Amino acid sequence: MAELHERIGRISPSPFCKRDIMNTDTTPSQTEQAQQAARQDGTPLLRLSNLSVTFQTDDGPLPAVRDVSFNMPHGHITCLVGESGCGKSLTAKAILRLTPDNARLDGNVILDGQDILRLPQRDMRNIRGRRVGMIFQEPMTSLNPVLKIGEQVAEPLRLHLAMNRTEARNEAISLLTEVGIPSPESRYDDYPHQLSGGMRQRVMIAMALSCRPELLLADEPTTALDATIQGQILRLILARSQERGMAVLLITHDLGVAAQMAHAVGVMYAGRLAEYAPAHELFAHPLHPYAQGLLHAAPSARSRGLDRLPTIPGSVPSLRSMPAGCPFHPRCPQAMPLCHEKMPPFFDLGGQHKVACWLHGTPA
Repeated sequence: MAELHERIGRISPSPFCKRDIMNTDTTPSQTEQAQQAARQDGTPLLRLSNLSVTFQTDDGPLPAVRDVSFNMPHGHITCLVGESGCGKSLTAKAILRLTPDNARLDGNVILDGQDILRLPQRDMRNIRGRRVGMIFQEPMTSLNPVLKIGEQVAEPLRLHLAMNRTEARNEAISLLTEVGIPSPESRYDDYPHQLSGGMRQRVMIAMALSCRPELLLADEPTTALDATIQGQILRLILARSQERGMAVLLITHDLGVAAQMAHAVGVMYAGRLAEYAPAHELFAHPLHPYAQGLLHAAPSARSRGLDRLPTIPGSVPSLRSMPAGCPFHPRCPQAMPLCHEKMPPFFDLGGQHKVACWLHGTPA
């Protein structure tokens, strides 16, 4: 336990502290009752099994996400971390089938026992927004520029919850208040271009939470927000998760947020999960060299006197120039000849800790 605290302590905390995140208005009895009811049969809310996304191009198929598998129980927060271009956002979009037309989806996405990759589009429209909400990374391209922001927040309430116009307006104003929009009654009639980037992001968060979804896909939800609002939004997401048993897939570059909020963490590299483990175990004992490199490169109290932070040499390979064998071997300080030749499978080390690295397994 001391090692865990030391490891997490080396990561510079986000501008808010863990105590502030956990200080929600949810009472223990509410939390226990919601989570117990949601998990009474013991099955996960979401199960990804070998989820793959392949783009069909003139140059041939380009695999962008490969064989991603993990479970998400009710009320749990799972974080995906990794460099830009590793497939985190595409994995989240694939869950809701929001991929380009030239993308082929393989594998299974089981939501509450139903494989939603096999559903017709009409049924998917009843899932998007109602059962699964999503906070997109770039709000300016996700909001309709010719509709007032209040109408955009109210629309899913009228569509999925059958509220009348007055009820939807009142609820939308309440949601805008929750996410920290000042003067929400007057802002209701503003257009997206009249808001700052941070305020547009908060509108997206209000929309994603409006229908009380069972699963929230949050793609870097606090990137455009200042420190105070960032803490407020993360507390709100945590409170809703606890109150409703809502599962959250949180994509973030902030290892401090992952350490503080997540039950489980998946480290993605080149479209694959390099390592997946309970959060406390991954931060205490990272096994994949890439996960170790990310933790080593994270700003910490010990790095304040350094001229440069430690880095991982090289960059994420493009889809068109993926190396043979393990995709990380050109950057890996512990690479072996086998790493250059053969892709490592996902080795199950017990206790839900899995790693795709030849250092922790042997060929079959």
